[in-house]
Amino acid sequence: MDNLIYTFIFLGVLGIFVAFFIYLLIKRKNEGSEKMKEIAFQIHKGALIFLRREYGIIALFVVVVFLILLRFLGLPTALAYVGGAFSSMLAGFLGIKAATRSSSRAAQAAIEGGASSALEVSFLGGSVMGLSIASLGLLGLSIIFIFTKNSWVVSGFAMGASSVALFARIAGGIYTKSADIGADLVGKIEQGIPEDDPRNPGVIADNVGDCVGDTAGMGADLFESYIGSVVAAIAIGATLAFPFLWMMLPICLIALGLISSLFGIFSINVFKRINPQTALRCAVYTSAAVFILCVYFFVHYFIKESGVFWAILSGLLTGILIGLESEFYTSGPPIKAVAKSSQTGPAITIITGLASGFESTIMPILTIALSTYIAYQVAGLYGIAISSVGMLSIIGIIMSCDSYGPIADNAGGIAEMSGCPPRTREITDKLDALGNTTAAIGKGFAIGSAALTALALFSAYQRVAQIEVINLSQVQTVIGLLLGALMPFIIASLTLKAVGRTANKMVKEIRRQFREIKGLREGEAKPDTATCVDIVTKGALKEMIAPGFLALIAPLFVGFFMGKQALGGFLAGALSCGVLLGIMMTTRGAIWDNAKKWIEAGHLGGKNTLAYQAAVVGDTVGDPFKDTTGPSMNILIKLMAIISLICVPLL
Repeated sequence: MDNLIYTFIFLGVLGIFVAFFIYLLIKRKNEGSEKMKEIAFQIHKGALIFLRREYGIIALFVVVVFLILLRFLGLPTALAYVGGAFSSMLAGFLGIKAATRSSSRAAQAAIEGGASSALEVSFLGGSVMGLSIASLGLLGLSIIFIFTKNSWVVSGFAMGASSVALFARIAGGIYTKSADIGADLVGKIEQGIPEDDPRNPGVIADNVGDCVGDTAGMGADLFESYIGSVVAAIAIGATLAFPFLWMMLPICLIALGLISSLFGIFSINVFKRINPQTALRCAVYTSAAVFILCVYFFVHYFIKESGVFWAILSGLLTGILIGLESEFYTSGPPIKAVAKSSQTGPAITIITGLASGFESTIMPILTIALSTYIAYQVAGLYGIAISSVGMLSIIGIIMSCDSYGPIADNAGGIAEMSGCPPRTREITDKLDALGNTTAAIGKGFAIGSAALTALALFSAYQRVAQIEVINLSQVQTVIGLLLGALMPFIIASLTLKAVGRTANKMVKEIRRQFREIKGLREGEAKPDTATCVDIVTKGALKEMIAPGFLALIAPLFVGFFMGKQALGGFLAGALSCGVLLGIMMTTRGAIWDNAKKWIEAGHLGGKNTLAYQAAVVGDTVGDPFKDTTGPSMNILIKLMAIISLICVPLL
């Protein structure tokens, strides 16, 4: 078995080298005209400035938590915590580098080779993030496991990933949506200029936001789920007969998932000439098929427990089904219904979008419930944990598809600002619309995996804390349940207000520039984009602190002052409310966004109509829902669960 772990370490290193090779391959492609290069450099510079400031704040927090863990849980757990935090930050850095270097090359590829070439560049740029997450997770977990073989120490690695994820997701979400709202409200509605118009001072900040929110933020989110699912399975496996075998299995699965993701990523060369949406779906299905085949033979010959295979399969199919369900709501009939409702004004747009968002929770919750039932029936509590690992094992290809979206979006922005031929913008707009769908699928996948991972972590907490049942006849448990259910609403309020405050500053700055810079509206003067980038950077980093610390402190407060039973109720309440709120908000925001894009494509009269203006309002309202508040629910429930698990010995 030790030899097998060394093989996993080798696979992790290999995956990082493949990601680096793809990055070099992308850099060799034509970056386009001098104007395209200049715009791409501004986006790249802005993203790295934000990331450097954000990581500086997170690093200080990591040092403080390291010292606390060192004092109460020992050096191995504290070091594992730092390892998890560093791995998450490194994956975000690599993903941002690739995303900001790929956008102008994707726009140029659209000019030279059409949609298929632009799709290939965008997807390969996204695959750097996907492979970085999968490889660093496998490498870190394998190294810690081989040296400690201790579930609590491994939990420290997950806590490190969770800490970074919460701050990165909230800060990235506040940044991207504040910039987006500011640019849209003043540019599109007040000034009547197109999206990504170079005259708009907020455009560069908006493009930077796409990278820091939807690439680094989402990457940290899924990395946390990926690690958390493995840790939950290890924690439960440690309590079973033959613990070493059951603790090893989840690491084996993510190793097979990395191999399967590589097959899917390189299969894009085969599928790129067909419809882009079908091409990405086929790449995911290729990875899933390879993974299922590998797992079947591995379980059959080494584990010899068929129930485990069915639990893994149920988790993987659940992830795919939730993705398809999200795709239906974000690219199917619901977006047309919302778009048509915009003909009667923004109020009806908001009402119809809200109704669709509430409705979108039904199928994912039923799917998760069915998967949980199947997994428990075939393999008990361990089955629930291992099914969440099954769902996330092919994270390499899932994150590649998700990271593709911001690259395609920025390729369109660069094409618009640099004056590329109209045909280029048509291609990038189609790829961008698909990017919204892949992002919604990724977010659906993230919240589905969060539900299963949090449920698995909750089961691990119950097992490790030696709680037979969560007793609702005890008043402490009921209070804990209500407090846990309250947490998602508090975080939602804090994050939405944060976006509102920062966006308000952006709107005022963009208005000031249009008012005071002579010739800006006419295109005779350049906007001050650096000031806009600075405003949203400072605002996002300041506003991320309160919700981040609250999520860390709340479970500790309940556990230490109210006991293990109350903390169990707290986790159950947070899980139930957080999953529903997360699905509703992420899907609802994507519906409004794609309804606007459907009108932009020429339906219902196209742009310069009342329906389009109403759709823009709906999209503006939905932006913080889908990219800030909704995704933060995923991290909230997992972070509180992993903190509860790691602090059990202290309660």
